[in-house]
Amino acid sequence: MNKKLKIAIIGSGSTYTPELIEGMIKRKDVLPIDELVLMDIDARKLGIVGKLCERMIQAANIPCRVILTENLDEALQNSDFVLSQIRVGKLPARVLDETIPLQYDLIGQETCGIGGFFKAMRTIPVMLHIADRMQELCPDAWLINFSNPAGIITEALLNHSKVKMLGLCNVPFNMFKSIRETLQLNHASFTYVGLNHLSWITTIEQDGKDYVKTALDMGLNSEAMKNIPSSGFSKEVVQMVGAIPSSYLEYYYFKEKKLKLLKESELTRGEKCMQIEVELLNIYLDSELHSKPELLSTRGGANYSEVAISLVDAIYNDKQEVHVVNLLNNGALDFMEDSDAVEVCAVIGKNGATPIKVKDFNNQHIIDYMRMVKAYERETVAAAVNGSEDAAMRALLMNPLVGDYDAAHHCFNELKEAHRDYLPQFFAKVNSHDR
Repeated sequence: MNKKLKIAIIGSGSTYTPELIEGMIKRKDVLPIDELVLMDIDARKLGIVGKLCERMIQAANIPCRVILTENLDEALQNSDFVLSQIRVGKLPARVLDETIPLQYDLIGQETCGIGGFFKAMRTIPVMLHIADRMQELCPDAWLINFSNPAGIITEALLNHSKVKMLGLCNVPFNMFKSIRETLQLNHASFTYVGLNHLSWITTIEQDGKDYVKTALDMGLNSEAMKNIPSSGFSKEVVQMVGAIPSSYLEYYYFKEKKLKLLKESELTRGEKCMQIEVELLNIYLDSELHSKPELLSTRGGANYSEVAISLVDAIYNDKQEVHVVNLLNNGALDFMEDSDAVEVCAVIGKNGATPIKVKDFNNQHIIDYMRMVKAYERETVAAAVNGSEDAAMRALLMNPLVGDYDAAHHCFNELKEAHRDYLPQFFAKVNSHDR
């Protein structure tokens, strides 16, 4: 029998946390969790969400100690798995990322464009600090990160720290699930190629047959995420691309339409999430509540627990299962550098993830798009790590959702000032990593 587990969740004040607890309860027979540490710097939210999580664990009769703490080191000490879901600056920072770019005719979005760039600027220094503390306090632990932008954070941590980590997103799982249901292919496997939030399905195989042409002839779309306004892709678009794009590609393929929609929206997605969060926290306060409420599904986290905890299960129990993760390319895609973080299928076991090599890949559109956005991501990491404004501007000029120097420069300066408290790399004064 494997040893008992200590799992730490960093950012446990998130209203998503009951999703993770639900996943742990579902797998209680295969994940013998002895200690669960819920850590957040927001004491109020940690108290509300943490108490619900405690009640869920008790109701499921899991003999597991649950500890609530605001101290990162206490959470990390001797952990086996560290799950990270942080939002530096919380939802008000997201709203700034969404609203300020619109004044410069730039898309404001939490992971794409200049909004996503600033989320990376705020998050990477904190994630590197967490990785640094893990090296000291739990050097053998696995860091499973779903803090956004997940791919860029993977790029930063795997090239600038020694932590064992995988980046995670629920988009691939939801794409696979919706396509299997639409085509009635219960056991289909997929070739999934891309970067986080820039990805495509290029084969759909079951019983030796590839159904991707059938899907393209139908103009098949995968299910859109609830957290982005989706109008879908026409049959002409999917056939032109020669693959099924994830819904995030709408920002790139229909940039002007998306910008118009965002400008006309009464509330940004971040503002809507703030309203949902208030409702959820009020529901969580009910001491009779022992399960995840339905309202949680209106956030963008559908199947979140399934994706995260099944990955922990696959590592801990050496399951040699295929999952889609963010990891270093290491030859999986021969058109990308080995040190590039990519989002692909990998075999997961006790030693982590081995990316599955995609042979004879010949979709030139996808190759060119991935290389272009990866160039943006590399410069973004350089800007976040070194505080280089030159790297920041080079990154933004390469981002397909930005590209204009004047707009990028003015918007960069305004967002930099708006997020001053969370950007130690750009300002001389020392800010705490534990904000």
